Amino acid sequence: MPVNKNNGYHTLSKDLSERIEQDRANHWVNPYACPDSAIIRRFDDHDKPHLWRPAFVMDVEKILHNNYYNRYSDKTQVISCYKNDDISRRALHVQLVSRIARTIGMTLGLNLDLIEAISLGHDIGHTPFGHAGERFLNALYNGHTGRLFNHNIHSARVLDHLIFRNVSLQVLDGVICHNGELEQQEYKPKRFSATDPWGEFDTNLEDCYTDPSANKRQIPGTLEGCIMRISDIIAYLGKDRQDALKIGLIENNNHFTSGTLGTTNAQIINNMTVSIIEHSYGKPYISMDKDVYETFSKAKTENYQTIYNNPQLNDMYNNNIRPMFHDMYEALLTQAKRMDQSSILYKHHINYIRSANQYSHYFDIDKYMEHYLSQDPNEIIVDFMASMTDDYFIDLYNYLFPNGSYKVDYIGYFD
Repeated sequence: MPVNKNNGYHTLSKDLSERIEQDRANHWVNPYACPDSAIIRRFDDHDKPHLWRPAFVMDVEKILHNNYYNRYSDKTQVISCYKNDDISRRALHVQLVSRIARTIGMTLGLNLDLIEAISLGHDIGHTPFGHAGERFLNALYNGHTGRLFNHNIHSARVLDHLIFRNVSLQVLDGVICHNGELEQQEYKPKRFSATDPWGEFDTNLEDCYTDPSANKRQIPGTLEGCIMRISDIIAYLGKDRQDALKIGLIENNNHFTSGTLGTTNAQIINNMTVSIIEHSYGKPYISMDKDVYETFSKAKTENYQTIYNNPQLNDMYNNNIRPMFHDMYEALLTQAKRMDQSSILYKHHINYIRSANQYSHYFDIDKYMEHYLSQDPNEIIVDFMASMTDDYFIDLYNYLFPNGSYKVDYIGYFD
């Protein structure tokens, strides 16, 4: 029996609803879920689970207490430079992803702690100023080194290298595979290497720095990672429309095609959730109704046409933020080559990394810092700039260039 689509909010079919209720009564366990016992860590003799802190709960807490987690609160999701507390920041986005993914995962019988860890960590390496900042930093990094910057790959670097807490392979894999720009009708997880899963992961990661097509080829190794990947798009699709309405970028949702999915945030979340559950329950893959998928894909395209490529947003990014990125990158690169301990780079970034890792049980801090400082200076600059919040970026630019040619004027509450 198909999904009930008699109104704007779909519901599960009667047959599936009854099946799920019966399975719950019989304590059914999804054989395709990732069990806690399957967790893979770089240092497997550390971080043994406890009754009060199961394996992936530890990863959730490692991410929540990561020094960079606080910075989500002042990083742009889509719309920058508005003094408006109702505009989404990246902190809200990762929570919305977690909630949507956990709702789907709970109904499918998947590992909710793994889903939560991937969701909360997936954007921790994102740049200030959203995807515009990501584009600008990639252009500078690539111009100096020939290597590529992708925020999902950098998020794994933050969790696995910059502030190392022995986060599991399953979580890191979900983070690098979350690429929220790629929607598919079906998501089928890969199998981790049975002999060298970390070697496979590290190779995939390095490929993403050197091969422009590698990032799009990453496939999650768990159903939980697949759920988080599609939930990332579900979380931003309708919410970005809400934000665009709030600042007057669009007048109403009439700009968007309704189709079977609806146009509002609530409709999109509900109807996508229902379709995924209906077509994925008890299966080794994640899928959705063809009609829903086609409408969903079209809706994302319409978001690009109406919101993400809107000249009102992009003129500000291109005319001000982009040259500020350039000037700051070059100034910080000079500091990195000199490695002056009185510099902003050293005091605000190098010392920060040392402090964040000083009580590590996994390595000697002096050897760690010696290795970190021996890198190409461009790597250190990228680490620093990607870690910045929007406000810090602007303040640092004004500090480095008090008479600089570029300025960002925030739109105030009463403008």
